[in-house]
Amino acid sequence: MRLVRSDALPESLEYIDDGCDVHPECLSCPLPRCRYDEPGGLRALLNSDRDRQIIELRTAGVSVDQIAGRYALSRRTVFRILTPVGNAPTMKLQTKAKGEANAV
Repeated sequence: MRLVRSDALPESLEYIDDGCDVHPECLSCPLPRCRYDEPGGLRALLNSDRDRQIIELRTAGVSVDQIAGRYALSRRTVFRILTPVGNAPTMKLQTKAKGEANAV
């Protein structure tokens, strides 16, 4: 005899796919994860893609000022995105005036 999980939905249940404010249907939603399953919700999902693009641009040599302007962010926000959580900053930038290395 096959055991059924205690939290399994009944097979006769009709599922109403009414979506959310992002997309009208859950089963065809374009988000990689449901906004309600993601810690931080929809904002975290949208920011993760933006943050990945910012890291790629910086790795390609685009300046922090250009990135900040492109995404309408402050320089400080760009630096927060580029700095790994819990780690000391590893990137070094050259100042134009003095040529000294400054930690980001």
